[in-house]
Amino acid sequence: MALSADLKLAMVAGEASGDLLAGRLLSGLRPMLPDAYMHGIGGSAMAEHGFVSDYPMDKLAVRGLFEVLSHYREIKGIRDDLRDRLLQERPGVFVGIDAPDFNLDLEIQLKQSGIPTLHFVSPSIWAWRRGRIKKVARAVSHMLVIFPFEEAIYRKANIPVTYVGHPMAEVIPMDPDQDAARDALGFARDARIMTILPGSRMSELKYNARLFMETALLMLKRDPKLQFIVPMAGDTQRAYFEQLINRPELKKLPLTLLTGRSHEAITACDAALVASGTATLEVALFKKPMVISYKMNPASWQILRLMAYQPWVGLPNVMAREFLVPELLQDRATPASLASALWAQLSNDQNRQRLRRRFVDLHHDLMRNTASQSAHAVMELLSQHGKL
Repeated sequence: MALSADLKLAMVAGEASGDLLAGRLLSGLRPMLPDAYMHGIGGSAMAEHGFVSDYPMDKLAVRGLFEVLSHYREIKGIRDDLRDRLLQERPGVFVGIDAPDFNLDLEIQLKQSGIPTLHFVSPSIWAWRRGRIKKVARAVSHMLVIFPFEEAIYRKANIPVTYVGHPMAEVIPMDPDQDAARDALGFARDARIMTILPGSRMSELKYNARLFMETALLMLKRDPKLQFIVPMAGDTQRAYFEQLINRPELKKLPLTLLTGRSHEAITACDAALVASGTATLEVALFKKPMVISYKMNPASWQILRLMAYQPWVGLPNVMAREFLVPELLQDRATPASLASALWAQLSNDQNRQRLRRRFVDLHHDLMRNTASQSAHAVMELLSQHGKL
């Protein structure tokens, strides 16, 4: 296939999970387009495949209605500047990876100008703000979805869609090696370990980190031999976390703080306390018992709570359509309630086996060759618009 030597592709990922998804797409796409210039906004996983980030990705990693408002001017300035550049450049395709509040408005303007747009990861229209599907229809030329139940939603709305599976289902082994992870992290194989995942965004750490550590203190009173692992997304998050928990009583915790290495931390643990988000799915794919929690700006919470369509927030529960694991959110998320729920997850062997069976089924449901299928969707869109 003859390719244009000056073919350009633009992409935007707004946070670490989107960067990983885009990295998987690029691992399949780069061999097909070895000379194409790929740029926009992304992180280290995308950079591994020659992607050039024109702006720092962490500028977009803000969560919560009021938190976004406080950064609105800066984020809008980045989007407007990128839009103007892309309208002049005319890339062969624009790929928005998640970050719907940023990407959909940008995609509408690019699509209206004749630039084909592909959106990777559906907004959670099945959970709240169902009317957004009309906006999606105006914004995207093609949608890539990562959960099997989403495909029918878009077909019903006459939006071209491909279910590509979840790339983490390919990366995470079906039978993770707990002993090897403990060896790698320097833990005894018979240790009792809880991994704590308070979120990758600064706003998430602000609301969840101290709460999760106070929960750990209560867990330690129940079992003085319990050890804790806390992986941080990067050095900035680690420094912020250390400052937040800089209290004498918290310094007594037998805590191993890591930068990165979250998959090893999850593999090594007996149970996890995890902030709602992509990490809940990772913990499920590693077949670990968990408690899901989340706190955010109270005003943002009240608005989102009223807009919700279903009782589940954590992705494993959403996929199962039931509360496989406990969810303790906002006012229900107290150290005492979290510690009680976590103790049940740690100590109930029958529940552990039940969860493992359900999580294995979930893992199989999400297995596809995501890199290949998503890359071929990009190539087909390029071909349809005469860019190849």
